[in-house]
Amino acid sequence: MLNIQPSAPEPIYRQILEQLRRLIAAGQLAEGEPLPSVREVAVMHAVNPMTVSRAYGLAEAEGLLKRLRGKGMVVAAQSGRTRSQSERLALLEPLLLALSRQVQELELPADLVLRRLGKLLGE
Repeated sequence: MLNIQPSAPEPIYRQILEQLRRLIAAGQLAEGEPLPSVREVAVMHAVNPMTVSRAYGLAEAEGLLKRLRGKGMVVAAQSGRTRSQSERLALLEPLLLALSRQVQELELPADLVLRRLGKLLGE
């Protein structure tokens, strides 16, 4: 479910939180769906359990997750709907802006970057 990249500049707890936001926004994680325990995620990805706990805690504070006694964390009610395509695209806006800035700094042609992105997306 999660793709954690320890060498990425973004802190691991942030990677987890952002992925949870996207998975829930896209409806890939449904209301009431249980999440792996902190320990399971920590072991699976070889990260500190406190890092996972921090991400889960922030997601809970945002209302993305809720804690069920004896069952762990589950996806909270999200107003009963998957977000629209434009709302989901808005979640990518910071990444797209950063990518755009880096493409300009590297003086790469846009068409080359778009072709590469298309390959990465499997088009």
